[in-house]
Amino acid sequence: MYLRGALGIPYPVRWKSSAPPATTPWPKPALAARSIERLPYAKARTGIFVQEEPDWPNAYTSNPFVRRNLARLCPPPVLESIEPDLEGFGQRVSTDIWSLGRECEDNPPYLKQTNAWGRRVDEIVTCPAWRAQKAIAAQEGLVAIAYERNQAEYSRIYQAVKLFMYGPASGLYCCPLAMTDGAAQTLQAHQVDLPEAWAHLTSRDPAQFWTSGQWMTEKRGGSDVAHGTETLAVPTDQPGLFHLHGYKWFSSATDADMTLALARIVDGQGQSVAGNKGISMFFVKVRDAQGRLNGIEVCKLKNKLGTRQLPTAELLLDGTVAELVSSPGRGIPSIASMLTITRLHNILNSVSYPRRMITLARDYAMKRTAFGQPIAQKVLHAQTLARMEVEIRGCECLMLDIARMIGLDDVHHISDQDSLILRIMTPVAKLYTAKQSVALNSEGLECFGGQGYIEDTGLPGMLRDSQVLPIWEGTSNVMSLDVIRALIKTNGEALQAFEARVSAVAGLASKSNLGTIQESAEAIRKSARAILHFATERPDQLEKASRDLSVSLAHTYIATLLTEHALSEFASESDVVTLRHWLQRDLSPVSTKFSQGVYEDDVKSYQSLVFDGYNPNESRGNQNLISMGSNRFTGTLHSLNGFRVKFQGTQRLQLAWFDPREDSDC
Repeated sequence: MYLRGALGIPYPVRWKSSAPPATTPWPKPALAARSIERLPYAKARTGIFVQEEPDWPNAYTSNPFVRRNLARLCPPPVLESIEPDLEGFGQRVSTDIWSLGRECEDNPPYLKQTNAWGRRVDEIVTCPAWRAQKAIAAQEGLVAIAYERNQAEYSRIYQAVKLFMYGPASGLYCCPLAMTDGAAQTLQAHQVDLPEAWAHLTSRDPAQFWTSGQWMTEKRGGSDVAHGTETLAVPTDQPGLFHLHGYKWFSSATDADMTLALARIVDGQGQSVAGNKGISMFFVKVRDAQGRLNGIEVCKLKNKLGTRQLPTAELLLDGTVAELVSSPGRGIPSIASMLTITRLHNILNSVSYPRRMITLARDYAMKRTAFGQPIAQKVLHAQTLARMEVEIRGCECLMLDIARMIGLDDVHHISDQDSLILRIMTPVAKLYTAKQSVALNSEGLECFGGQGYIEDTGLPGMLRDSQVLPIWEGTSNVMSLDVIRALIKTNGEALQAFEARVSAVAGLASKSNLGTIQESAEAIRKSARAILHFATERPDQLEKASRDLSVSLAHTYIATLLTEHALSEFASESDVVTLRHWLQRDLSPVSTKFSQGVYEDDVKSYQSLVFDGYNPNESRGNQNLISMGSNRFTGTLHSLNGFRVKFQGTQRLQLAWFDPREDSDC
């Protein structure tokens, strides 16, 4: 028997047996060739079954809870004026904008440092979809709405809902919009005379619209700005103009048109003032009139866990022309307005990502069948989705209330009580929603089984991107300490305003005929009093308890907002069910843990656990060796309600972490 080779030359085939078999060793098919072709996996086919993918419906009409809350918060004429736009934008978000966002994910920016002839160009190359997002942001007024004020104090809520829908579909273009919004707010709040910048930042014309950066973070980190800012501002021969020299470690949205930056002014002898008082705020155009970078070198783009669509860079400022826009030494208080707005954006995105995840998961639960039933029929899966829904509804209530208060503040109609609550609840909301965003998105991936782990679905990127939210604009610990600082700086008035708001809602709820609402009245009143009692009676333990205190404030305030909504004429039966489920949690974990003696441990106790087996001599470059219990000092801080408390050890140092509202050195 012969077979023909590649050249058509016969060659012998040797069989193991002495004689070749009489017939082929392979069994003959029992079916005809045409029948075989109809089998599911014949001819490399994928089989009969193909899982139907989940749909993302209109981002506005598919969220009745937010719609009912808008009806409660906005007067009918305002709602009638904005709802058609919200419905139209909700459809656009789930279709063409989402497609552009996926293109941004698939085509991340890259740095082209030189041209073909070796000239340094430092060009950050972004994809067409990223640039299209900028045009959409302008046309839709995603920044402009808040400053046109066509809806007066409700303009901020209107803007917030659009940004809330936009975030998960934006391909991370929501990040430059956050800093752009913050820059516009800063210029307006401090009456900075930059009419050109203001017009561009708030424009609806894509050809005129500018985005802004926020260049604060340097190599020592972003929280301790007072001691971490090394960038120097050298005066020029033109009054108000300076040359900046420094290294900005994290510069997000590096392709922005302008930025607000912090630096220290140097005198004629090259000296600058240390601490907060030495830092001033500057306006910088990223490029000059010829389109060249303004004394800026892009050293590298950051290789990040998520948010890869967004160009984040390390920048060397070498003679960057900048205009002083704050009073000398008032940079940190001046930029505080920007941080309030960027924290709002952080909250919006923290809530928007899991809302989209849950919307997809519930649709998938109706389409995915296991063990003969759609998984939506399985009680454990339905319970999981319900718990996620309750959590996200609570966060949506908190998000909308923060936007409500900022809107009132924008037009100078905010009450003293709301102003104090806004001061304390903004860092609380930023901390709480960010932590829940990561947890809910992780849980959401499990709802899709193995498909939740597949990049092509677009689902894993939502978890990666959400991980930045507890870090950007202050980690959970920094936010917790900012809450404590708010209590101390207001001499306890912020917490008293919180308790008064809760008590007012509880008073109304106690008159309800619904058992759940009556139960809520007692629960929120009891929790608020327990929080106030702990904070005023044990201020020496506030730092150790600050994270638990922040979560307690979040749980109790959200319960209050859910109760307030359940009392309204716009509430549905499911809103009362949401409240009932929310009340099943511990509203004041700080009180519970205090009663359990959780806060009795001191820093030495924690260190003995954490650094067990750690040898600092084996750590390369360790110049900040921890002294276990030595070099202790005593500091004094104002406590709540007029008390003064002695703090020993490291508390004074840690409470001195960056606070944009702090006017003096820490």
